[in-house]
Amino acid sequence: MLTRKKWALFAGFMVLSLILAACQPTTVEVPVVQTQLVESTVEVPVVQTQIVEQTQVVEVSPDILQTPHPILSDLRVRQAIAYCTNRPELIASVYTFVADPSTLLMDTNIPSDHWAHADGVQQYPFDPAQGMALLDEAGWTLAEEGAPVRTNANGDELNLGFVTTNAQFRQTWAAVFESNMADCGMRILRLHAPASYWFGDTTGVARRQYELGAFAWVGEADPGGVSLYACDQIPLPENGWEGQNGMGWCNETASDAIKAANNTLDRDERIAQYQIFQEEFAKDMVSLPLFNRVEVLATNLNLAGFEPAPGEPYVSYNVHEWEIPGQDTIVLGYTQEPASMFTLVEQAFVQRNAYILIGGYPVSSLNYDFAANMYVPQLPTLENGGAVLEPVEVSEGTMVVDANGDVAELAAGMTLLDPEGNSLDYSGGPVTMNQMTMNWELVEGILWSDGEPLKAADMELASAINCDPESGNTTFFLCDRTASETISDTAVSVTFVPGYTPPLYFTIGNGGCTGPCWYPSHRVLSDGRTLADVPAAEWATLPEIATSPIDTGPYVLTEWVTGQSMTFEANPLFYLGPPKTPTIVITFVADTNQAVAQLLTGDVDVLFGETLGAGPEVQTVRDAADRGEVAIYIEPSATWEHIDMNLFK
Repeated sequence: MLTRKKWALFAGFMVLSLILAACQPTTVEVPVVQTQLVESTVEVPVVQTQIVEQTQVVEVSPDILQTPHPILSDLRVRQAIAYCTNRPELIASVYTFVADPSTLLMDTNIPSDHWAHADGVQQYPFDPAQGMALLDEAGWTLAEEGAPVRTNANGDELNLGFVTTNAQFRQTWAAVFESNMADCGMRILRLHAPASYWFGDTTGVARRQYELGAFAWVGEADPGGVSLYACDQIPLPENGWEGQNGMGWCNETASDAIKAANNTLDRDERIAQYQIFQEEFAKDMVSLPLFNRVEVLATNLNLAGFEPAPGEPYVSYNVHEWEIPGQDTIVLGYTQEPASMFTLVEQAFVQRNAYILIGGYPVSSLNYDFAANMYVPQLPTLENGGAVLEPVEVSEGTMVVDANGDVAELAAGMTLLDPEGNSLDYSGGPVTMNQMTMNWELVEGILWSDGEPLKAADMELASAINCDPESGNTTFFLCDRTASETISDTAVSVTFVPGYTPPLYFTIGNGGCTGPCWYPSHRVLSDGRTLADVPAAEWATLPEIATSPIDTGPYVLTEWVTGQSMTFEANPLFYLGPPKTPTIVITFVADTNQAVAQLLTGDVDVLFGETLGAGPEVQTVRDAADRGEVAIYIEPSATWEHIDMNLFK
């Protein structure tokens, strides 16, 4: 059944396919990132599959996403998709070197070996007979014996659009998924789009432009999950596309539980609330967990300082320490190009990994243990006195967080938590609640790469932009729960609204950032304005933000050749001293095969998991590592692949 949204998507992807032949990459000092046109469509042997290299922005009208999807709003269909998916086969298609694919299976949004994982939730083993029985029950039947695709009573065909990135890794397992669905009588219209579209700030995932959509959530040491699954985190035109709950899923029991799990310091209470959430998540089957990713990285044999570790998804956390003796340049190979360097609106792993070169990495999570990595000597904790939890008296009309984790003005009828964690039904008058404050101290001598010292105005600007509804930010969850900030040139103090006690409080800085954050308020733009004078709504399109930002980290982005490379030069003003390697280049390669070939010839020095993926290319690298030609790192990862189901058309 081709819905209005699907027709809009496919029409947008198919137009202007002949223009690419006339376009040539242009080398510019301030790069232009083009994401507005479909300029190449490459067909693969399966006729319903499209792989596109660039994309057209498809505007979503306000009336879309309000009507239940005619297929996916039926729980029986969603559960049938789960039963019909042979996840061990998907895993084996990309991880040929994993002896037992079942060890990577996911049954909820939390890995099975995590402290918050819930046992006993509804399971969906590969059972196509069960899946087809559910489809029959839902009215999707095979009109005659041997018919390839199911239809309903109106003769509508059971087909669904499926969108994911054009990375070879996902092309491989998605082909298996398509075959699985065909075996159950479902036709999958598979589209592989570039990361710049799929993770763009106004396209793809951010605008819910999919029926079935596949991507990975980057695993972290703490489950979190509020912005992904809470009812008030569904991105819609009327709320400015805030939130990351792209499925449009609203299960009040699950929503309350995920908020409660993220508003207490009590580990046992968190486990209990996550249990409730996972039971509802599995039962409703709005997002099919596929598997934990195995992070495979490969480097030049002589690269020193490269130290991946479980729990830390961004290996570039210590890029200033990387060096190859006798080389003044390290080349990183990417098969995906960032859409923008504006971290506030860009969601792709490749963007974040690249931005760390110019911005540094303030808080690391090596081996799932959070630590101050840069700019601050220690994290503010209750144990070291950097954070303070104290009872305060609040009265009606004060902004508070209630027992469910929701922020609202205090009013009679609300249920609160008292300082001892007991439930309290508020009826009026003054009441005592806990309030938390984090005090961050910055190291001395932090300079912008243009020589200006870091100052309070820079951090105040970050808070203002990050929490401005016009900025394009995907979530204002932490902004809404921040009562006040006190900022100087060398310190940041953040106080939450009473009642908000998040378990990862010691990672939260100003403007909802991980640790203290800042923008260069002094920077003069090409039109003569300073950055501090630019309205938030304009930031995403500013070249000085999207394509040539400056920061205080170890490198400076000096050139971006769209479609070819990004060049970073050492920042001599970096407060820890110049990085060990003068130049780092990110080169964009066509596919994993080419990336591996360049690694083996020495033209590329580092391949990350997002580029290397899995499959036969990994075996090629392993063989080279056995011969002593390259180094390979195979790390367990909490990052997990999943297929989300959009409940609205």
